[in-house]
Amino acid sequence: MIRIIRYVFRLIILNLVIIGAAYAISEAAGTDMRLTDAALLSSLFSTVALITLAIFFRGFQFQPDSHAFHTLFAISLKFLLDMIIALIWFFVFKKTSPVSVVLFFVIYLTLTLFSIIIILKVLKTRSL
Repeated sequence: MIRIIRYVFRLIILNLVIIGAAYAISEAAGTDMRLTDAALLSSLFSTVALITLAIFFRGFQFQPDSHAFHTLFAISLKFLLDMIIALIWFFVFKKTSPVSVVLFFVIYLTLTLFSIIIILKVLKTRSL
């Protein structure tokens, strides 16, 4: 559990950077992007990344044959939760303006890369 706490702090810092960059871009470019949209998406995707990492690191507490299962389950669950967020964002909230679509995909890709880099970094030092 101590390992995941180290990554939670990095995730919080990344969220602050994302929200700060969204604010700076919105002010500099004069777009109609709201800061609440960036904060909401960032917090939703961060929650998904945190769940993914928690499941992934939980797999290391068990026998070695369960590592692969936990890794596969974590990545699959991340994909499903991201699709649910996309469905809610685009169809329920009706955020289909170009600014909202770009904001969604930039935050999605940033936090997905964060999760994948951490998983690959851990897997490089430990084998499944």
